[in-house]
Amino acid sequence: MPNTLFYGDNLQVLRDHVPAESVDLVYLDPPFNSNASYNVLFRERTGEESPAQIKAFTDTWEWTQETEYTYELDIIQNPAVPSAVKDMISAFRQFIGRNAMMAYLVMMSPRLVELHRVLKPTGSLYLHCDPTASHYLKLLLDAVFGATNFRNEIIWQRTSAKGLMTRQLPTNHDVIHVFQKTMTATWNVDSTFLPYDEGALDPKTAAKYSHRDPDGRRYQLSDLTNPNRNRPNLTYEFLGITKVWRWTKERMQAAYDEGLVVQPRPGAVPRMKRYLDEQRGLPLGDVWTDIPPINSQAKERLGYPTQKPEALLERIIQASSNEGDVVLDPFCGCGTAVASAHKLGRQWLGIDVTHLAVALMKNRLKTAFDLDPGRDYEVVGEPQDAGSARALWEQDPYQFQFWAVSLLEAQPQSERKRGADRGIDGLLYFIDGQRRTSHKIVVQVKGGRVSSPQVRDLKGVVEREEAAIGLFISLEDPTRDMRAEAASGGLYHSDVWQRDFPKIQLRTIGEMLAGQGFDLPPRPAAYQPAQRVRRPQGRQAGLDEAV
Repeated sequence: MPNTLFYGDNLQVLRDHVPAESVDLVYLDPPFNSNASYNVLFRERTGEESPAQIKAFTDTWEWTQETEYTYELDIIQNPAVPSAVKDMISAFRQFIGRNAMMAYLVMMSPRLVELHRVLKPTGSLYLHCDPTASHYLKLLLDAVFGATNFRNEIIWQRTSAKGLMTRQLPTNHDVIHVFQKTMTATWNVDSTFLPYDEGALDPKTAAKYSHRDPDGRRYQLSDLTNPNRNRPNLTYEFLGITKVWRWTKERMQAAYDEGLVVQPRPGAVPRMKRYLDEQRGLPLGDVWTDIPPINSQAKERLGYPTQKPEALLERIIQASSNEGDVVLDPFCGCGTAVASAHKLGRQWLGIDVTHLAVALMKNRLKTAFDLDPGRDYEVVGEPQDAGSARALWEQDPYQFQFWAVSLLEAQPQSERKRGADRGIDGLLYFIDGQRRTSHKIVVQVKGGRVSSPQVRDLKGVVEREEAAIGLFISLEDPTRDMRAEAASGGLYHSDVWQRDFPKIQLRTIGEMLAGQGFDLPPRPAAYQPAQRVRRPQGRQAGLDEAV
């Protein structure tokens, strides 16, 4: 399967597009908390708060009739769902009740079953979550994979403790559950050591490697005697000492001639130099405190609220996959797992349910690796013509709006209730004027019937927002009156480019897909560009280095 980005519900994408036992590594970071404000998650249908004050993404998870259908049809009555999963989710329902947490677990259950299906016997799954639901997800994973296939609960310290909590300690870590499909799962033990930092060695290691060569290399002196005392062929005298040695006399002499075997003092037992810089490093435990989160100054920061650091994903990918393996992220957001997989020479599949995330990933792949959709990877689920664009609008007007705005690489405005978006679906900015200040371009998207009053409304929004230009994107062809109304909007004059641009411009989705864009002043990209990654000569495609 080629590298692919999928737009759509990951449950349906997995069922329709990803064959059984075709994936080597799954990393998923499903939504589990709010980026802005936290609310009580356990809230009974009566509206009363549960005694368990757990917090999460309540504006996303809610027990509805659709949740009830998912519970019955996708889990309880689905023959593909193992009985252990059915029993577990039924027990959860009795214990938790019908609330946001239960809705979240109902959403996750069939997806985890599908992810288990697509994993190869040598595959592993890493589920990233926070303490809000980690204990429930661990039990659910036990039911899906079998408790004997649990490997680790990794604690990632994502930040230092902040704030003074009056009733509890601050929460500053995430949880990553690790399950392997079978005992034959890929595990690269050499990647699970942290290189020694000779400038900041812990006291125990510094004391152990206390000797130095004239060139400054640290070493310790280790034992050269053989633990098996009954080895006549390895029993001989060396430097006046007769012992049962680990090596033959010829090898011992060669190592001595190279300066690797030393006698600490006359009459002492010879010992071997073991250099610090030749060791694998410190064994990696299940508490990770050495990878900081994405902060406001990080070079890799793309502005996506839940973006994870590349170092975190690279560590996971290197530990549980090999070059050429397939890495799948079914909640890929801004695509850190996808980008890290490509950088490390893996194949990849990314799935997200929002066109905003797909647009961010396409931009990331372009700016980081110079990858283009259709040429270097496939995109499945995005409209390719006016007909499929109309189907998207009929299915989900908000996602149609996000997708249409993404064609311009504009900043989409937050999803709001109808009538509350102030007539702005997207924004673009460019620099102009004698003082080189920022100027605004507003974007409106219409999926249904269009008429000239809508163009007049756009003119009013441009005036109210003090914008330079207004753009009108529609599925339907504009009428002659609409074009006349747009033309009456006049021109915007650019001091920098010394030319005029139509102040109100109309384009159809069909025109935009055919490559007919708007007439606009040059502008910076709306999305934060990813760090450029180049592919050195002589390395396998995908093994890239940041520059």
